[in-house]
Amino acid sequence: MKKTYKIEVDCANCANKMEEAANQTPGVKHAVVNFMTLKMNVEFEEGADLKEVMSNVLKNCKKVEDDCEIFF
Repeated sequence: MKKTYKIEVDCANCANKMEEAANQTPGVKHAVVNFMTLKMNVEFEEGADLKEVMSNVLKNCKKVEDDCEIFF
């Protein structure tokens, strides 16, 4: 399953850090962050709990960029 989320991030480098953090989160098959559109496209592993995975994605992103936000 694929979903798109609106994000808030200050710079392109921070967006890259968010993308790396999202891709290292269990349950995420592939994630792409687009700084220009302020969106994160996430493809989930089969059978993943979307809310739980996205909660963990946000936690991991906050570790590398504490003022970022993901709206879900």
